[in-house]
Amino acid sequence: MNPAVLELALRKQRLQITGDTLRTDFAHHAGGLRPMFTGADLAVDAAHWLRAHPHVVVVGGVALLVAKPSRVWRWGRRAFLGWQAWRKLRGLIEHRPPLH
Repeated sequence: MNPAVLELALRKQRLQITGDTLRTDFAHHAGGLRPMFTGADLAVDAAHWLRAHPHVVVVGGVALLVAKPSRVWRWGRRAFLGWQAWRKLRGLIEHRPPLH
């Protein structure tokens, strides 16, 4: 066998072993982040469910409006301002120049 091909095959094997070791180490060290990722996954699942069932949001909003109208207007105003701030922030993030 050609020595150059053999050397490349050995280098590839060493890199694969190193990659496996790094993946194992990362999984071990990142184990503490698992609860945070689980919570984020639950929040994303809840958002998907609410998008699929918007009537639940409407019913909840109407119930709150009937129960405490002043509180609903106060929280609605806060939510609207938060939504506007999020849109502006997201626009700034998406249109920022690349970091080179």
